[in-house]
Amino acid sequence: MLSLLISLLVAAAIAVASIASQASSGMTVFLSVAGFAGAFFLVGFLVRKKVSKVQDELQQRMLAAQRRMKRRVQQFQTKPSGNLKQMQRQLEADQKVMFKEGLELTKGFEPFRKWSVLMGRQIATMRLQFNYQLKEFDEVDGILATCGFLRGPMMMDPMTAAMRMARCYKNDDLDGAKKVFKGRIRWSRGDRGTLLYGLMSWIYVKVGEPNEARRVLLKAKEATGNDTFIRNWEHLSNDRIKSFSNAKLGDEWYSLYLETPPAPKQQRMRGNGRGPRGF
Repeated sequence: MLSLLISLLVAAAIAVASIASQASSGMTVFLSVAGFAGAFFLVGFLVRKKVSKVQDELQQRMLAAQRRMKRRVQQFQTKPSGNLKQMQRQLEADQKVMFKEGLELTKGFEPFRKWSVLMGRQIATMRLQFNYQLKEFDEVDGILATCGFLRGPMMMDPMTAAMRMARCYKNDDLDGAKKVFKGRIRWSRGDRGTLLYGLMSWIYVKVGEPNEARRVLLKAKEATGNDTFIRNWEHLSNDRIKSFSNAKLGDEWYSLYLETPPAPKQQRMRGNGRGPRGF
C-alpha cells in the first residue's frame, strides 16, 4: 500500500542522512523509526480525512432516504383509508432505490483502496450488505467467495456475519454456518449476539437437529436474557418444534429474507362509514 511505501521511503532517507552525518547507530535507528511512524500517521490522517467526506455523503444520503420513507408512513397512518398493499409496494420500491444509491456511492471509496490495507475489505463489506438487501444473492455469493486472510468482507458486524451464515444455509453448507457462528459469537457480548443465536438455532431446527438448537438456545438465553430464546427453548424441550419462532426478533430477523414477515393489519375506520350528514 502507498502509505506504507511512503513511510518506508521516509525512514530510509532519514537513515541514509543519519549515516552520512556520522550519527550513532542508536540515534539512526531512533530517527528512522520516528520518521516511519510520523509519515505513516500523517498520510493515514490525510487519507482518513478524505474518506470521511465520502462516508458522510453516504450516510447523509441513506438518512435522507429513510426520512422520506418515514414521512410516507406517517402520512399513511394519518389517513389509513388508503391501500395498504400499495403502500407496502411503494416502501419496497423506495428501499430498493436507497440500496441501489448506496451501492453506487461505494465507488467513491475505490481511489483509497491503494492507500489503505483494509479499504478493500471495507468496500467489500458495504457492497455485500447493499447487494443482500437488494436480494442480488449471486453477487453476494461472489463477494463471499473472496473471503480469506486480509481479503473479502469483514465479519465484525453481527448483521454481516448473519448474512454470511444465511447464505451458507441456502447453499447447503451447514459446516460453513457453524464455523462463522463459532468464530463470531465469542466476540458478541450481550445483545450483540442476539441475531446470531437466533439464526443458528433456526438453522439447526430447519436441518432437523433440534437438540443442537436447544444447546444454542440455552447459551443464548443465559447470554442475552431474550424472551424469544426462553420461549423457543421451552418449545423445543417439550417437542413443540412447530411453535419455534424468531418473529419477535423483528426487522433484523426478517431482513435476512429467510422468512416472510406477517402482513400488518389495516386499521378500520370507526363508525358506520357514512358521511357526517348520515349519507
